Amino acid sequence: MNSNRRDVVLASASPARLGLLRQAGLDPRVVVSGVDERAISADTPGELARVLAEAKAAAVVAREGREGRDGSGGSEAGADGGALRGGELVIGCDSVLELDGEALGKPADATEAVARWKAMRGRSGVLRTGHCVIDTATGKQVSATASTTVWFGTPDDEEIAAYVASGEPLYVAGAFTLDGRSAPFVEGIEGDSGNVIGLSLPLLRRLLADLGVRITDLWV
Repeated sequence: MNSNRRDVVLASASPARLGLLRQAGLDPRVVVSGVDERAISADTPGELARVLAEAKAAAVVAREGREGRDGSGGSEAGADGGALRGGELVIGCDSVLELDGEALGKPADATEAVARWKAMRGRSGVLRTGHCVIDTATGKQVSATASTTVWFGTPDDEEIAAYVASGEPLYVAGAFTLDGRSAPFVEGIEGDSGNVIGLSLPLLRRLLADLGVRITDLWV
């Protein structure tokens, strides 16, 4: 048994992020932050991704810590529920696609998703994912943004309509993902593929190291 292992909390409802962490040997507890992304702004898409990640991690620490102090127990917003027990590492992430200098998150509806794809096809954008880790044992926080360039293919109008009708693009930043039905419409990437899916494991390792934590100590 690893005596150095710390509990990890993922402040995100994304199954893709959870899957990436599990593939890397971690088994985080999921607690959804409840942050209103539309209420947060920043000067650049990269900064916006980072600020959103910080807000999500901080919201989980504040809410779950408060529940632990007042003895109320679980959280309605948390996938697994339960207040922080002390010493957890809370990971917050958020992604936006930068296209023409604009930060594109999840599309509001199918009409917007169709318009997004018609604007993206045959072009490239930069997927920016903010990462934040808070060590609840020390109160220290570290954050950074990872960026990956994505080259989009040229799906025709019928392919775009079929993809949007699947519902998938309504739940992902930029209205696309590498690990789903839009994968055939992505010609290539430059950078970390995991970052496009939702979380850069190399960046997470570096952030943990800044907190004095080895990612190998989090393996289960």
